[in-house]
Amino acid sequence: MLNSVKTATRKATRLVQWLPVPPHWWTKLDLLKTLVQRDLEARYKGSVLGNAWTVLNQLAQLLVYTYLFSIVLKVKLSLQGLPDNRFTFGLWLFAGLIPWIAFTSGFSQAAVSVVGQPNLIKKVVFPVALLPLVPICSAFVDSTMGLMLLIAFVAFFNHAIHSTLLLLPLIWIPQLLLTAGLGYLVAGLTVFLRDIPQTIGVILNLWFYMTPIVYPASSIPEGLRFWVFWLNPLTIVVELYRDVVLVGKLQHWTELGVLSLVSIVVFSIGLWVYRRLRPAFADVL
Repeated sequence: MLNSVKTATRKATRLVQWLPVPPHWWTKLDLLKTLVQRDLEARYKGSVLGNAWTVLNQLAQLLVYTYLFSIVLKVKLSLQGLPDNRFTFGLWLFAGLIPWIAFTSGFSQAAVSVVGQPNLIKKVVFPVALLPLVPICSAFVDSTMGLMLLIAFVAFFNHAIHSTLLLLPLIWIPQLLLTAGLGYLVAGLTVFLRDIPQTIGVILNLWFYMTPIVYPASSIPEGLRFWVFWLNPLTIVVELYRDVVLVGKLQHWTELGVLSLVSIVVFSIGLWVYRRLRPAFADVL
């Protein structure tokens, strides 16, 4: 898995180097790529299967949820583009869990990314702005493994791969911006308020059930559905994943536009707060 990630990263780097971006940004991008690779390698260092555990964990989740909801609870879901059988709900549920796990894992780990690296904070030459991005990018790479498994299962049941998969980058960009913005915000605040990581755990538990992951958005009362969509950007992300992977049709273009705008605003605010707090990090740590 790691080799494929490295190959894809090298190709993407060669492609984006044609863009009119200042040279020092490329240096930071190379450093971020190295830090993410080291983080991925360190997770399963010394284990026999290495990074293959990421794929196995994702596969185990897919099988467990499919067994629990489709076989034990016998929950069925009629979905355009997939056969109407008991396995459809498991795929539908897993499609919602992939972006949620990527978000929560990256967000929660970003909160302690600064306080966990006091030695790097005190080095003047180190770009501290990269620290919250490392766990966020690592979690995103892990989520792509689950996404590939989901696509493979959908192709097996549907005997085809939807062309809407080409639209995934339109979802990934605001997803990463949203996660990074919140990550910057909590990473900076955690230096001064050490209760924030514990608070995040409570908030994410509540946030999970406020997001239509284990239940369809259509089951939400109409009076509340508007607020669930427009005040919870993760709802839009989850629905967009299901659109492009399962349905094969992007049904939420307006919501995608709103998500992109909200993500840019959240990222700008989070980065601004982080930069404002940055000069005091070394003194506190």
